[in-house]
Order: sequence, then C-alpha cells, then structure tokens
Amino acid sequence: MLTDGFLGYRTSFMLDFVVCALVIIVPVLCYSLWLAKFKRRYQQHKWLQIALGVILLVAVGAFEVDLQLVHGGWENIVAKSHPEEAALAAKVAESRPYLWVHLLFAVTTPVLWCVTLVLALKRFPNPPTPGPHSRLHKTLGWLSAVDITLTAVTGLVFYYVAFMQ
Repeated sequence: MLTDGFLGYRTSFMLDFVVCALVIIVPVLCYSLWLAKFKRRYQQHKWLQIALGVILLVAVGAFEVDLQLVHGGWENIVAKSHPEEAALAAKVAESRPYLWVHLLFAVTTPVLWCVTLVLALKRFPNPPTPGPHSRLHKTLGWLSAVDITLTAVTGLVFYYVAFMQ
C-alpha cells in the first residue's frame, strides 16, 4: 500500500505526489499561456488546459481519498513524525494557520478553473479563435492562473511547516 512518502519525509505517497504536482503545474500553466498569448496556438492551449484540469481533478481527488479515508486527516500524517502528544499538538497548532491560507486558494482554484473551461468550451468556436468571449476569458484565465499559483505556493509552505521542520 502506498502509505509512505517518497520525498524523504514521514508523509504519505499522495501528499508527496501532490507536492510534486504543485511544483510542476505552474511552469506548465505558464507554457500554456505563452502558447495562447504569444504563439496564437489556441488549439494547443485549449487541450493543455483541459489536460491540466483533468489531471489536477484526478490527483486532488485521489489525494483527498488518501488523506481522509486512508489516513484519517492530515494530523495523523503529522503524527508519523511527532508521535509524542505534546509535540504533535504543537506542530498541528503551528501548521493550522498555514493550512487555512492554503485552503482559501485551493478551494477557489477548481471553481475558477471549471468556470473558465466550461465558458471557453461553450463560447469559443472549434477550433478556438479570438472572439467576443476573449476579454472575459482572459480575465478569468488570469484569475485562475494567479489562484493556482497561490495554491501551489501556500501548499508548499504548508508542507514545509507541517512536515519538513
């Protein structure tokens, strides 16, 4: 069973997998934006965004199943490194504010991404070309890009505070 992490810390496999995904997602997203903005390869941008959305949805779904059902919550993963009750309570208390900030972005990201994708699929022609929806799409796209970037940064900070220190 994949219950142990692979990055060298006492975490879970899926937690380490999602951390790696957070590191990879932002550069891939930047490449996708570059394809649309500078290369005008809208069809490639479209498929890359759909692929990123599906991959993230599956990865986060598997992560949540692992975190909640297999491990019974993030505190139980922290307990692997802090088995003594006082140290565990201190680490959880220290980490919790970082988790709340991360969740602020992590919860809004899929909503923004989904709205951006669904509207683009409905309102752009196939193959996609600039049109009346472009202005709103750019706004939603940039909001989504900033949101996923903040999700990645805050997720990495939480991982560091909760599992690496």
